[in-house]
Amino acid sequence: MMYIGVDIGGTNTEIGIVDEQGKLVAHDVIKTGVYHTACDYVDAATKAILVLSEQVGGLGYIVGVGIGAPAANYYEGTIEYAANLLWAHDTKVPLADMFSQRLGKPVRVTNDANTVAIGEMYHGAAKGMKNFIVLTLGTGVGSGIVVNGQLVYGYDGFAGELGHMQVIWDGGRPCGCGQSGCLETYCSATGVARTAREFLSSTHKQSLLRNIDAEKITSKDVFDAALDGDSLASDIFNYTGEILGRACAGFATFCSPEAYIFFGGLAHAGELLLEPIRRSYDARVLSLYRGKAKFLLSGLDGATAAILGASALCRMP
Repeated sequence: MMYIGVDIGGTNTEIGIVDEQGKLVAHDVIKTGVYHTACDYVDAATKAILVLSEQVGGLGYIVGVGIGAPAANYYEGTIEYAANLLWAHDTKVPLADMFSQRLGKPVRVTNDANTVAIGEMYHGAAKGMKNFIVLTLGTGVGSGIVVNGQLVYGYDGFAGELGHMQVIWDGGRPCGCGQSGCLETYCSATGVARTAREFLSSTHKQSLLRNIDAEKITSKDVFDAALDGDSLASDIFNYTGEILGRACAGFATFCSPEAYIFFGGLAHAGELLLEPIRRSYDARVLSLYRGKAKFLLSGLDGATAAILGASALCRMP
């Protein structure tokens, strides 16, 4: 038996066929943003899926299709008003039904951070766990929450947007969601770059980062400087980890996870980020939860994580 995983991004769509052991056995990429209608996009993706299926003996070997996408509603199988998708930014697209009608297979849809959480549960750092939180630290902050072996979707299918929980209440940074002080504005890769600019302008401390145009600084620049022993870069990671640890201490009160798993570009900082997260968490979490949760890096290959997770969506009870 094999499963199809589809990861829909704003620019590209990654499509893969995954076997029972979690091995990616066939893979293709199509453009996402060149199609003006959902029908045109689904037709192109279906064609790619059919070609891939022939590499493993045909659709008869495929159990189902899992799709990870922005603004996805698991309950209804839809994408709803996805800002970065030309063919879905101002409408509700019945994506699961559209693929199912073309392929004759069961199709499930969920948001992209949830697919990473599912991938971790079946193939990564959360294997064997039934209670954990995945935080994806990329351009933004996404999250997938698993409780008692089930993803948390809430009443309307959109629960679990921890990146948009407010962590700074007064004078917080504006967020694209319309609020201010969201976790995403501080603990994403773009948030770290912004912290770097703020720290450089508010202190005279020497730093390798001063050799870079402030508006062009990236989180990787901060990471590289920290590895070279730059104390200001270390301060930036300490500040980021302190906020993230504080947020995780709050998350513990509603689901008491066995582990927090960090995925994405910023997570590559490893202990530079994990150490201040643990320190901040232990200082703030209720004593009832202290010393119980693990803080782990993703066990998945970033290039295929979303495909593995989307394919495993078909295996969820």
